[in-house]
Order: sequence, then structure tokens, then C-alpha cells
Amino acid sequence: MTGEDNPLLHPSELPHGLPPFDRIADEHFAPAFEAGIAEHAAEVERIATDPDEPTFDNTVVALERSGSLLKRVASVFFNLAASHTNDTLRALHADIAPKLTAHHDAIHLDPRLFARIEKLYDQRDALGLDAESAWLLRRYHLDFQRAGAGLPEADQRRLRELNEELSALSTRFQDNLLADTNDLAVVVSDANELAGLSDDAIAAAAEAATARGEDGKYLLKLGLPTPQPVLASLENRELRRRVFEAAAARCARDNQHDNREVLVRIATLRAERAALLGHPHHAAYVIEDETARTAEAANDLLNRLAPVAVVNAQAEGVDLQQEIEAAGEDFTLAPWDWAYYAERVRRRRYDFDDAELRPYFELDSVLRDGVFFAAHRLYGLTFTERHDLPTYHPDVRVFEVTDSDGSPLGLFLGDYYARDSKRGGAWMNNYVDQSHLLGESPVVVNNLNITKPPEGEPTLLTYDEVITAFHEFGHALHGLLSDVRYPSLSGANVPRDFVEFPSQVNEMWALWPEVLANYARHHRTGEPLPPRLVNRLEESRQYGEGYSTTEYLAAALLDQAWHTIGTDVRVDDVAAFEKRALEKAGVWLETVPPRYRSTYFAHVFSGGYSAGYYSYIWSEVLDADSVEWFRENGGLTRKNGEHFRRSLLAKGGSADPMEAFRAFRGRDPEIEPLLKRRGLTGA
Repeated sequence: MTGEDNPLLHPSELPHGLPPFDRIADEHFAPAFEAGIAEHAAEVERIATDPDEPTFDNTVVALERSGSLLKRVASVFFNLAASHTNDTLRALHADIAPKLTAHHDAIHLDPRLFARIEKLYDQRDALGLDAESAWLLRRYHLDFQRAGAGLPEADQRRLRELNEELSALSTRFQDNLLADTNDLAVVVSDANELAGLSDDAIAAAAEAATARGEDGKYLLKLGLPTPQPVLASLENRELRRRVFEAAAARCARDNQHDNREVLVRIATLRAERAALLGHPHHAAYVIEDETARTAEAANDLLNRLAPVAVVNAQAEGVDLQQEIEAAGEDFTLAPWDWAYYAERVRRRRYDFDDAELRPYFELDSVLRDGVFFAAHRLYGLTFTERHDLPTYHPDVRVFEVTDSDGSPLGLFLGDYYARDSKRGGAWMNNYVDQSHLLGESPVVVNNLNITKPPEGEPTLLTYDEVITAFHEFGHALHGLLSDVRYPSLSGANVPRDFVEFPSQVNEMWALWPEVLANYARHHRTGEPLPPRLVNRLEESRQYGEGYSTTEYLAAALLDQAWHTIGTDVRVDDVAAFEKRALEKAGVWLETVPPRYRSTYFAHVFSGGYSAGYYSYIWSEVLDADSVEWFRENGGLTRKNGEHFRRSLLAKGGSADPMEAFRAFRGRDPEIEPLLKRRGLTGA
């Protein structure tokens, strides 16, 4: 294959640098990675051996300009590896991940390069840099230090070994999880067992079974977290148990997809690496560079909230047991019963059934008349669908985004449906980072995992899926509205415990009256969501917060438990470790399992959230306080949107995030709005 035949080796000529998906084949990636690594290594070598004295331009800016080919290849590959993988890509992922880790280690552990950066950092006050450039220099110096640039040579060798093995293990964890999630999908032979599900959900299950070669049957696919959406509707208790136990068993069985040894090895190696870098444990290493600063601060917040959350969850459990008995049933509440009977209590107490909402939440209306509508009112953005641009899957949609003055801003891709080739969960990624230095505008994608209906049927969302769509678009806005010079500071390149903040703020618009009235219309009649349902939805929102907060905190505390172990700790039994950790934290409840058990906790063992799952509640402190600011200042207005955009979204990672928050809010964040929102005022 020649370079001319490989589209990845050349900058895209499509709008905003959208990858030419229609021309990219699996066999293009391996040679493109090889070329990208070689080119980047050569560029870095020229910087490291430059005979001229180091300057900001010939060192830091030169590093920002380097690696364009490798970044282009990696952005396409890793997006596909998550959203539309196959055996070829999985094999390449396992092969390339440690090679990339070794390549980046070679850069960060190059003493010549670090000497240049350190010399500039020592002279920083005399360089006359603007604020963004000064922040970038600080980041480079800190990143090289944290990568081990100052370690003795023998320690650096061990560090490289640790990083390469960790990279391979994380890839293996992810591959195991995708395979076992597909394998454990629940097959149902009799449609009568599906009583309680809507007609469209049953039809989607039948189509999913047919796609798996199970004609005449029904397939209930598994979502990433422990609780599965169908558990709120299924009347058949035995089927609820089967679904729950399948979800909870992922990668914890004695087969080729078992993640238990994998995750223990990951946690052990992370502990060794942290010690090598001068930290007592991995959590201390990670959180040092977050806004929380210390693992103690993160854990203090979790431990402050946990007791009240558990008390609330226990009270909810009593209600559910009474509901079971009132229905004439004779069994004790189990984890697979919780969502079903919580929905019954909600219906009785608030005259509200979540299933009544789905006909009013059609995907295209939620997207165009809800998500995009709010972004237009706040920021003046316009979204135009581009059917002429290529995508990597027929379900993916492309929208060109223009700013309030009509100037082109970037591209937004929406990939909303679940499929066997996509990992679970919901996320945002960049294909192209915004950068004035490189003259590049953003190309971002949102991935969700909504069950695809049969051909010709509408895609009706649950309320939770609507919130997820708004949430992930908040991340997309962080990328689209970035307005920085340097690519490494673009968009969502911010501390992990700050990255969820803009996305959580964006959730507020889903129920904002003006927005809700615009998108929540019956998919057949066009009638707006009845005021009765709107009122009941508002009234019932806090119901179940005990459960949802406890299952989240249990996962966050489990993450901390795995990542505060020292090098002297040996874990032989993953389930026993989990139970001890959750009992110690006071969040072990038989009926409220953690949102993720260790063997399928992708956020922390194959994603970027190791020792950082606390970030959601940490960011929610900022989010809840910001929502109060919007309410106090008139809500959905361009003036408010511009203030949020310029103070926070546009800055990306080019400034201290808490300083940016203070510039927006006018003060430090306060926790009271969060406690009120979650019914934790006793915390």
C-alpha cells in the first residue's frame, strides 16, 4: 500500500477536517500509526537537539505543532474502537496501545527535552508570555514532572514497563467487557414474559434477537451500569432476576472474559507506579492534579454525603417492601425488584408513570427542538444536518454548526443507537480539537446507547435518556465553543473533576419550561406534554434520590478503595474486597448494589476516571450552584449564555478552572444547592 492509497496519511479536505470515513478501511490504520509515530518521533528529536537556546516558540510551541499525523490517526481509530469496533480493530488496539504508551514515555522521559522545558520554566517571569502561554508552559513542566522526567534512569526503565503493561491490561479489560456484555444479553422465548414493556420495546427486542440469529425470540441487551432500564417495567419477577444477575455477573465468571485478575493487576501496578513517583497510592497521584488536590478532600465529600444517602435509601426500601406486601406478594425486596416497585410507588404517590412520558420524547424532537433549541437560545448556535458528508456507520448523523454571526464553528456528530460493536454507556469525543495555532475548528461526537426501534417506528426515549442527551451535549459544547490558541488546552482538556461540570449544567435545560414545551410533544398527535405530567414530573424528581445517590457513592468509594491500596496489599478475592470496602464506607446494602461492580467498572479500569469517579458529585457542587445563578439571573437568555461561554466554555483548559468558575459565579462554590437538590440537607 502506498501513501497515496491511505487517506489517513493526508489531512482531510472535508469541512472542518472531518475524517473521510467512506475511504478509510481497517487495513489503513496499522501503517498510518507506524508513519505517525515515526514522524512525531523525528519532530520531537529535532526539538530536543535544536542547537539554539530554548525559547517558548522553538520548544513549547514546536511541541504543540508536532504529531499532527499521529493525532489524526489516533482520534479516528480510538473513536471507532469504542463506537464501532470489530475483530481487526480489537487486535490492532491490543497491539498499538502499549506501543503508543512507549512512544509517549520516550517523549516525557527525554532528559534533553525536559532540560529545555525546565530552563524555560525557571525563566518564566522574564519571558513576557501572555496568560494562556504562561499557563501552557506551567502545564508542560508539570506534565513532564508527573510523567517521571526527574526520576533516576533505573526508575524510568521500570516506569516504562509499568505504563506499557497497564496500557495492554486496560485494553484487555475493555475488550472483555464488550464481549461478555454481548454474551450475557438475556434471550426470552415467550412474549408473555415481557409483560410491562411497551410495544415498541418488545418489537425492538424481537429485532435484536433476529439480528443475533434467534428468530421468533426476544433479546434484552445489557447497558453498562448495574441497574438496567427494563427492570422498572418488567412484571415477571423471574425475568427481572435473570436480567439483574446477568448484568452483575459480567466479567466475573471463570471464562475467557474474566476481568478479576486483570483489574487486580491494574490496581497493583498503579500502586507501584504511584510509589515510584513519590506518592502513597494511585489516588494521591491522580487527585494532586485535579481541583480537589488531595484524595482526603475527595473522600471527605463522599463520606460526608454517604450516611444521609444511606438513611434515605433505607427509608425508600421500607416503602418498597410495604408496596410489595400491599400487592399481596410474599417475598423480601431484592435488587431486581427495586426499580419496578419504585415505579409503582411513584405512580401511586405522585400519580405519575414514567412510561407515560415516552410518547412525548421522540429522539429527533428532543435533539432539534430541545438540545439544539437551548443551545441556540443561549449561544446563538445553528445546526444544519449534512447528509452529503461521510460517516463511519449509517446511524451516525452530521450537523454543521454556525455561530450567532453566521460564521462556521465546527461539526457535531450524533451516534445515538446501541449496537454490538459499540461499548456501553454514553460519552463525547473529539475528532478534531479547536486550535487557533493550527487553524483547526472542532469536530465532536456524542455517543449514546438507545435501543433502536424497528424500521419505520419512532425512537421514543425514557426521561433518563433525555437527560443523558442533554448531558453529553454539554460536553460537546465544551468542545465546540472552545476558543484557545493551543490544541492541548482545547475544549474538555481540563481536570477530570471539572470536566463534568459544563455537561451537568446543560442538563438543567431539559426541564426548563420554555425548552420542555418546545420539544416534549406527542410523536403522533403533536400535542404538548400535559401540564399534569409536567407537574408530576417536577414533584417526583427527588423521589429515589436515596437510591441513586447511594449506588453512585458506592461506586465512587469502591474506586477510591482500589486506588488507595499500597504496594504491600494483595487482593485474592475481588468480591470480598468489594464487600469489605463498602462495609467500611458504610454503603453496603444488599438491595442497593454499586452502580458499577469492579469487573465492569469501565470508567476506572479502561477509561480515564481511575481514582476520579468522585468527579461527578464534585462537579455537581459547581453545577448546582451554577443552576442557581441562572435562575437568579433570568435563565435561558443570550446574555447569560454568553457569560457562561466566555467565562468557562471558551477557556477550555487554558486557565485555572476554579478561577474560571469564580469569574463566572463571582465567588467560590457553595454546597447547599447540591444538598437541597439531592435531599441530603442533613449531610
